[in-house]
Amino acid sequence: MSNEHVLVLPFPAQGHVNPLMNFSRQIAKHGSKITFVSTDFCHTQMMSAMAPGKDSLPDGLCPEDDRNDFRKLSVSILATMPTRLEELIRGINNASNGDGKISCIVADVNMAWAMEVANKMGIRGAILCPASAAGIALVTRIPNLIDDGFIDNNGTPMQRHAIQLHSGIPVVYPQNLPWNISADQATQNSVFDYLLRCAQASKLADWLLCNTAYELEPAAISLLPKLLPVGPIMASDQTRNVGGQFLPEDTSCLNWLDQQPPCSVIYVAFGSTTVLDPIQFQELAFGLELTNRPFLLVVRPDSCNIFNDANLNKFEGTRGKIIRWAPQPKVLSHPAIACFISHCGWNSTLDGIIGGVPFLCWPYFADHFIDMKYICDVWKVGLGLESDQDGRILRGEFRKKVEELLSDESITARSSELKEMVRSVMEEGGSSCRNFNNFINWLKKG
Repeated sequence: MSNEHVLVLPFPAQGHVNPLMNFSRQIAKHGSKITFVSTDFCHTQMMSAMAPGKDSLPDGLCPEDDRNDFRKLSVSILATMPTRLEELIRGINNASNGDGKISCIVADVNMAWAMEVANKMGIRGAILCPASAAGIALVTRIPNLIDDGFIDNNGTPMQRHAIQLHSGIPVVYPQNLPWNISADQATQNSVFDYLLRCAQASKLADWLLCNTAYELEPAAISLLPKLLPVGPIMASDQTRNVGGQFLPEDTSCLNWLDQQPPCSVIYVAFGSTTVLDPIQFQELAFGLELTNRPFLLVVRPDSCNIFNDANLNKFEGTRGKIIRWAPQPKVLSHPAIACFISHCGWNSTLDGIIGGVPFLCWPYFADHFIDMKYICDVWKVGLGLESDQDGRILRGEFRKKVEELLSDESITARSSELKEMVRSVMEEGGSSCRNFNNFINWLKKG
């Protein structure tokens, strides 16, 4: 039994907590003790979703504050959490026997400031990026983007020409860079400063790990010689709740899927942050109706605020099912699923790849755009949805693209091939499995 005690620190958002939780469970299977540290707010969310208890820290915001206000959140995290993390570690170490002290911190790439705490306390450290390697590559090349005139010193776009770091990496436009998540200039500047701070602090880490596979992003990984791909990081036991969900999973959809014909259901889910305006939601609902196919639609309680349960039941009709939150990996691996209309977050992208389903891409912000480019232009397992002059996707576009996607046998074939390739890297002897084992060996050496 290993005596290693690893503290794991995710960024306080659903799409970051899940992969860090799954990674923690993989480490624990090799004998290390894990202390999983969430914020007080995330802890409350997970407890309400019937997850087991975790250690937690304050993020500095009030309970009623909006955690999707990334300006407030980034400023508050840096003002509050480093000191409290150090206090937590000292408390654990003082209460522990010699073999129970924190020996390694594994921090989310967006919490890389924790490496400053680790360095100060003489603790080993590793960074885990739950998103793509291309996203890390863009952040690490901020000085180059400034020198080339794409952005100014505050991260503000200075031109609209496409950025391509390498011929094998999809282009990204300056307005879609990871920190440009809001039209509010103050928010953009705060997020940019926060990511720059994390990029600098990540240099203190012993390891830079990423939730990707070499076979998915060879070009991006080639630009980051210290990065080790260890993904896709999935729950090894999909039969139970892994304890990282902010909302209760509605498993009734699995029984409903069992009653649908193979490759017939359109699955629609937009992650944990996307919000649709009422007109856009109606276009989506009518577009799904026009496809004349069964659909499974995930509508978070906070994703569209005008639809009550009665209205949602009306939109379900006789062919659809609407739920608040889905056991997504199980859904996408179900034989009834025909395609996935997605916001293209990295977790959802990996879920869809492992399920072997084609995508209809509808990116929302940040890294979603480069993920869409991977899906459509590099791996060629999906199509993009085109918006009108007002930025909305109309019902006819939904129907047209669903028909085009599901009639393209080459996309279906590539989806199946990509599924098998990615599953192979996770198995014993696969590239990601070997990299993970190397990390575990380092961890055990102390």
